[in-house]
Amino acid sequence: MKVVALVSGGKDSCFAMMRCIDYGHQIVALANLIPLDDSVDELDSYMYQTAGHQIIVSYAECMDLPLFRRRIHGSTREHSVNYRMTPGDEVEDMYALLHEVKRQIPSVNAVSSGAIASDYQRMRVESVCSRLGLVSLAFLWKQDQITLLEEMIRRGIVAVTVKVAAIGLNPSEHLGRELKDLKLHLLKLNEKYGIHVCGEGGEYETLTLDCPLFHKARIVMDKYKGILDNPNSTIASVGVLHPLSFHLEQKETSYSTSHLPAVFEVEGNTTFTQASSSKPLDSEFDPDKGEQAVNFRISSTGKNLLSIGCWIQNSSKTSNGLQEDLAAVLRQIELRLGAEGFGWINVLYIHLYISDMKQFALANEVYVKYITNAECHFGVPSRSTIELPLVKCGLGGGYVEVLVAREPEKKKVLHVQSISCWAPSCIGPYSQATQYKGVLYMAGQLGLDPPTMNLCMGGPTAELEQAVQNSEAVAKCFNTSIFTSTFLFVIYCSACLTSSEKIQVQEKLKSSFDSSDSPSFLYVLASDLPKGASVEVKPVIYTPEVEEEMEELEVGKLRTPLENIFGKLQIDKTCYQLCNIKGKLLSCIVSITNTEASKICSQQGDSVFDFQCGSRKHMKSIATFCASIVAKILYESGFSWNDLVILRFYYPTRLLLSADLMDCVFSEAFLDLALDDESIKFGKEPLFNLVPVIGSGQSAHMDDLITCELLASKL
Repeated sequence: MKVVALVSGGKDSCFAMMRCIDYGHQIVALANLIPLDDSVDELDSYMYQTAGHQIIVSYAECMDLPLFRRRIHGSTREHSVNYRMTPGDEVEDMYALLHEVKRQIPSVNAVSSGAIASDYQRMRVESVCSRLGLVSLAFLWKQDQITLLEEMIRRGIVAVTVKVAAIGLNPSEHLGRELKDLKLHLLKLNEKYGIHVCGEGGEYETLTLDCPLFHKARIVMDKYKGILDNPNSTIASVGVLHPLSFHLEQKETSYSTSHLPAVFEVEGNTTFTQASSSKPLDSEFDPDKGEQAVNFRISSTGKNLLSIGCWIQNSSKTSNGLQEDLAAVLRQIELRLGAEGFGWINVLYIHLYISDMKQFALANEVYVKYITNAECHFGVPSRSTIELPLVKCGLGGGYVEVLVAREPEKKKVLHVQSISCWAPSCIGPYSQATQYKGVLYMAGQLGLDPPTMNLCMGGPTAELEQAVQNSEAVAKCFNTSIFTSTFLFVIYCSACLTSSEKIQVQEKLKSSFDSSDSPSFLYVLASDLPKGASVEVKPVIYTPEVEEEMEELEVGKLRTPLENIFGKLQIDKTCYQLCNIKGKLLSCIVSITNTEASKICSQQGDSVFDFQCGSRKHMKSIATFCASIVAKILYESGFSWNDLVILRFYYPTRLLLSADLMDCVFSEAFLDLALDDESIKFGKEPLFNLVPVIGSGQSAHMDDLITCELLASKL
């Protein structure tokens, strides 16, 4: 990509440029924001470093690149971490600056910044990039600061301190000192006081005088003075370096040019623009077209936390096209949310099932017309996307499930849109993870190499290992680990995997977890996955809100003894996995194999049957059994139907049964259950979702006849 680099003069923004080049990008311009008044050295800003701004103009010549500069007219007006476009805010000066860069250099498609730990800064850069259609590159994000400091020095960044503001840093002694000379002192202060060795807590700021990117010249500071901000402080004096004179020293290896790189002063008022959230995609596509001509199937579960699913019932096994079908489904969910007094703001998670992964980009075009940052100001929902044989089973081209919370203000969303070395970015209105009332719902993670966003090499097991690593990076942002706190782990496998590759994936995954305390595993064989991936993982993690509860997880995350749980409905113990976290969370995976199905049908007086091809009669017996199991599991574990969050039944296409028939027999089974037990009260809509797959199960063989996934919560 062609990159404009945001430069403050500090070591971080310079090293971020070096990382961009490491990953094959090209720096084509520099952009810098400076105080409105030249006499001001340092602004009181959470966004911009301005100490040493008098020297930044020399970067254009040192790097032989155009430099765009703008004076900061705004101030901090929007104080929340999630920035929303605000007239008069200092962020709008960045927008105006980058807008002008893009106007003069249309080929620019990415922005580099030196953000390491500040969500406040990163999210504001991402907001501006989103509005301008640019990609945010933040290759230092979440990197270990000691490692970063050592690498910066090792790779030739020569930087001096231009501000100090921390205990242990004395302006008279440490201002103007080179970073390499301060390294040991900074490490000692980190050990003694916990300061950030890269200055991410505002402990110090630097000015880069030379680095490998300065191929024409280096900067030599001839004279400066130190200015004390609070000279009478007894804890930590704040000092700023004010340059008085400097010059450029040409490098012997530099090539000669007959011109000096241009320096552009960007002036004028900011222009406010926001991405359109209107529903119509274009003049030829109307998402509401034909809504009355199709039948929608809506399901819902739970009371305080509920799942809503919607599919198009289409017995003709044809589709109006993925775009029209998906738009119609999203519109129906939007209407259903509205009927409950909800909106997209209430949605925590979205399962997006599509009929053709080759049309993934088109599906996203529809998706972003409904789910937007503007609609979800508490944070956009997390998402997983897989291809399933929808049309083959008589469904439309799109099928959506949403997890809905009644108190959206209690959710915590991690949405990193910048490309970094930390974990895969989510460029668009879907986030890496959403935490709500003690549970972390993580987006589907692929085996992507974060800085390149390409699938890692080495096959399915290598992809799995990278996907697990990416999941752990996300979990750490919530102060937890997938290896100790995951109670449900879903693995989507591509249908292109061979039998041996599936087993290798399972063995690799099992080896990553302690066998004595591993989560419930669910394997789903999908037609295809995004980017042609072999595997996609989706952990669900227990994250207690009170620190003292962590001990409860360790002793409470036990398999419930199920010897007598099913009464007369006997089932092999290997056919279920159950995790009950002290009566607060319940997850269960139940597998109905061909063998178990034969037993069930025999108990009901049905004949032995070849389940490669099902029938209504036999499937009704199995559905009745599944409904009874769900009821038993809930009651024996101390949960009610109102606690039910997710109830999915996965069935394979080899049954040659339509979605309509499956829906009918499972609906009848739950109706019969309610008739047998007057205490059970179901709503008008089904409380389960039926998901057609190539295969599913507790193991990578994925040869179940029916697999049930259950999640209940009292949190």
